[in-house]
Amino acid sequence: MAHQHSSQARLSPSSDTEDISATALLLAPRLAYFAGVARTEHVTRAALEMNVPQSTLSRAMARLEQDLGVDLFARHGRTVSLTPAGRTFLASVERALAEVERAAEEVRADADPATGKVAFGFLHTMGAETVPGLLHAFRADHPRVRFSLVQNYGEAMLERLRAGELDLCLTSPVPDAPDLVARRLDEQKLRLVVPADHRLAGRRRIRLAEAYDETFVTLEPGYGLRRITDDLCREAGFKPRIAFEGEEAETLRGLVAAGLGVALLPPPTVPRPGVVELTVTAPRAAREIGVAWLADRPDTPPVAAFKKFLLSRRGSLLP
Repeated sequence: MAHQHSSQARLSPSSDTEDISATALLLAPRLAYFAGVARTEHVTRAALEMNVPQSTLSRAMARLEQDLGVDLFARHGRTVSLTPAGRTFLASVERALAEVERAAEEVRADADPATGKVAFGFLHTMGAETVPGLLHAFRADHPRVRFSLVQNYGEAMLERLRAGELDLCLTSPVPDAPDLVARRLDEQKLRLVVPADHRLAGRRRIRLAEAYDETFVTLEPGYGLRRITDDLCREAGFKPRIAFEGEEAETLRGLVAAGLGVALLPPPTVPRPGVVELTVTAPRAAREIGVAWLADRPDTPPVAAFKKFLLSRRGSLLP
């Protein structure tokens, strides 16, 4: 028997995100009920299988049809059968419910203490040696924890942290923001890197002010190391004359080796031919390395374990 539907209750078609969200909120609680009735073709049997009162299930189906403005079932006494509209709707509902179940399984797996996942960001300069060493040490006690690794510059990682795409990140400078928690872990000295045939290459130490007339190669604006370079040069009494801006420290070393400028850089993983690295005696040239995470966001067990591990490496993070 066909239902008489009120036109006021029907959902009007719209492409607006707000309307789509309203539609989803209205229909979602009844989709599993609909799939159960469609599978059994019997309201009483479906109610028993889903452990809900038959009256609740009947009202939910009637309201679903009312909200959609179409008949999903043909009624035959105590049994029902899908209408053509019902079959079309069921195919999409089953896909949606399967996707919800898949998502639920995924988030449960990611939160598993033994086999869960940590989304971990870090600076490019930490990718060759520091991070692999950290992960090797952590997995000695957590051998099945999985990692999603992201290398990027500091500001970009903090954006991804705020967007929920990262759980933790190693960055520099250590951020100071009300929505973040950050802890200093270690310090990395910076050196003035010059070409092997440079006039200063015979020196072991240098005051940064002595490089005031040099051409610099640096990372692009927005990188933490670029900000530190600008600040140190300002403290030394000059503004650096910049010829090249890059995205990766080892690329800058290559530019220095090619005679295209000098650079303030952290120590390399392995010595680079064609350059000499000078200790900067003044001003104090170093960058702090810290770990940051989003404030007030609960940790899954694997994230909590890795965070505790990183904090335990305070003062011994860098090789």
